[in-house]
Amino acid sequence: MKMKTYRAATSTAAFAKVKSELGNEAVILSNKTVVENGCKCCEIVAAVESAPVRPQRHSKESVVDAALCDSVGWQREWSQIKGQIMALMKPQMDPSKLTPKQRIALEYLEREEVNERVLTHIYCTMRETSDCPVMTALDPLIKATPFRAETWTNTFHAFAGPGGAGKTSSLVRLALRMKKERPGMRLCLATADGGRGKGRLVLKHYAELSGLAFREIITKEDFALLQEESRQFDMILIDLPGLSGQTTLEEWTRLYGLDDCRDLSIHLVMNPYYSTAQFERFVDKYKSEQLASVIWTKLDEACTFGAVLNLAFTSGLPVSALSYGPGIKNSIRPASEEMIWRLMFMRTLPDGNKQP
Repeated sequence: MKMKTYRAATSTAAFAKVKSELGNEAVILSNKTVVENGCKCCEIVAAVESAPVRPQRHSKESVVDAALCDSVGWQREWSQIKGQIMALMKPQMDPSKLTPKQRIALEYLEREEVNERVLTHIYCTMRETSDCPVMTALDPLIKATPFRAETWTNTFHAFAGPGGAGKTSSLVRLALRMKKERPGMRLCLATADGGRGKGRLVLKHYAELSGLAFREIITKEDFALLQEESRQFDMILIDLPGLSGQTTLEEWTRLYGLDDCRDLSIHLVMNPYYSTAQFERFVDKYKSEQLASVIWTKLDEACTFGAVLNLAFTSGLPVSALSYGPGIKNSIRPASEEMIWRLMFMRTLPDGNKQP
């Protein structure tokens, strides 16, 4: 048996070293926090029955061949089938079967980059009922669960999403908003984002300025300790890292022990101007039973808002908050359905300003 000790700033980084050197068959013998050069870090002891066979070097031709072979996997195949179905469906979407108002709404949504799956669903709903009001077809597609203390009564709230989506700033904005609305509220800001990154410093800075508690989650043990002291707080907001490579949200939460926390809601933080392919990848990467809502950020930088409707249709998740503008204070609002539809059809941001 081959056994080795790995150290890194976070469990994620240490686990990545284990997988890289020992492969997926490695067994984790211990996972604990240690102090190295005055800084906390994660130490993982892992073992494997035998040393993995190192991958052979491939020629450019063999790499291309392997990629082409892989492209016929069931996921790619199903994606192609869906594309063909949509191509067949679109000619059947006869605008003459809709009222003028319905046609205008459908054309508008198409310009807002609402995808064909959603447009087809809306078209079929309106066609099935004569003179179906546009909002009757649209209302079931988007739900809002506003991010307020009285609405989200569980203690732990984690903010997940790709790097640069605005997780840290959304967390800080919501914390400051709730602190303003409820001065006596006991809030704790926690970071699991690398331990030494910029997000950690931002979170710690605002926690100190606002008199809020601050905690760091470097290993599974740290989260267990935070659970033990959770009764001290009304709400704990956790900044999760952007997940690199093929790591999924379910894998990450399992590694840190968040998957066993029944008092946890995870909020997916997104902005509207990712590509369709990126949205599809993010939906797959961040799927989780603990995923509870979507927070939309950087709305003032977006040209279209069809992604809001697309993601709601694909994921079935409600929207909990809408964030806009460069400032930290007064730049996020708990979401409502009316607010979302005003954004979609009138291009009106939550603060009342029009997006050009």
